[in-house]
Amino acid sequence: MDTPVLNPAHALRAQQLQVVNLICLLLTFIIQRNMANIKRVRLPTRKLILERQDVREELLPNLLEGGQCHDLIRMRLCEILQTVGGLRRTQRMSVEEHIARFFYIVSNDLRSRFTSWMYRHSRSTTSRCFHRVLRSIIAIEGFYIQQPKGDVVSREIQESRRFYPFFKDCIGAIDGTHVRVHVPNRDAPRYRGRKGYPTINVLTGWEGTASDSRIIKNTFTRDDKLLIPSGKYCLVDGGLPHMSKLMAPYRCLFNLRHASLRNAIEQAFGFLKRRFPIIRSTTEPFYSCETQSAIFLACCILHNFLLDEYRDINFEDEVMREILNGPQEQYRRNSTKTNEGNSSAEQLRNSIANEMWANYLCHNWKFCVM
Repeated sequence: MDTPVLNPAHALRAQQLQVVNLICLLLTFIIQRNMANIKRVRLPTRKLILERQDVREELLPNLLEGGQCHDLIRMRLCEILQTVGGLRRTQRMSVEEHIARFFYIVSNDLRSRFTSWMYRHSRSTTSRCFHRVLRSIIAIEGFYIQQPKGDVVSREIQESRRFYPFFKDCIGAIDGTHVRVHVPNRDAPRYRGRKGYPTINVLTGWEGTASDSRIIKNTFTRDDKLLIPSGKYCLVDGGLPHMSKLMAPYRCLFNLRHASLRNAIEQAFGFLKRRFPIIRSTTEPFYSCETQSAIFLACCILHNFLLDEYRDINFEDEVMREILNGPQEQYRRNSTKTNEGNSSAEQLRNSIANEMWANYLCHNWKFCVM
């Protein structure tokens, strides 16, 4: 019997089906092998689970019983983050361990990979733990970061003849600092300012190339804007515009005392960066811009919490010596832009400067006569 002759189209179709069948078999083999590997990673043995638990139980008491972390956890922080911040324990992690891990990361600028290895948890578990604590700390912002009221003269001003009564209406100092961030390469030029690497200005979270005048205007117009009571003002450096609510440097004796009083904001940044190296590091971070901004805000909240609950005078003295012995920022000239209410602001600054100089001459003349 003769073999039937196939149509060329049918023969081509048969070959294509064979190729597709071979590819499907190959893909099935690869998927099954990958699934087997995933199961082996995600399902550790009971022995391994117990070993990891023993390591964590050994590490946690050391963190809770020594250093700053002990002082933080043994106070009201755990209670506050649970009742107000909504922080809850998980099946295998207590609230104390949550907070201990968070402080260990921000106080040492560690990567999640190292922290995960140290605590014998996966990186995803460490990341979720970090962000849970971060969200709970930001939830208590209203208790530790508040708008100035201006109803009380600062004790630092009131108790100094150099500042009182000249700066009696001053309610604080405003400045920004730059924190390095991780951004895509296409966005890096917008964030790369005078530091040479991508940064954000923590005052608004804007890119590092944004001008100070734009940033300060945004702080007065955005939804959560800065509110300065009528008749009051904040001290700023020469890079920001002089206006009714912001008092920039001027001349001679006024500049000297203005800089001395405004140095409080530099000290605050020094304390903050020394206490939490994660915002001081110049190495490229591994968090997004949004997360890095949230970390800075959380560090500010914790800093104010420590000032209320546990003030370390020795630590403050040590940071003060570093600031005084460290490099000073280059003086920036005053902005020449015209601002709303600039005429009255200039009159106020002139009157303060003249009164300050007259008082200085009177005091020194009496001293010379005596």
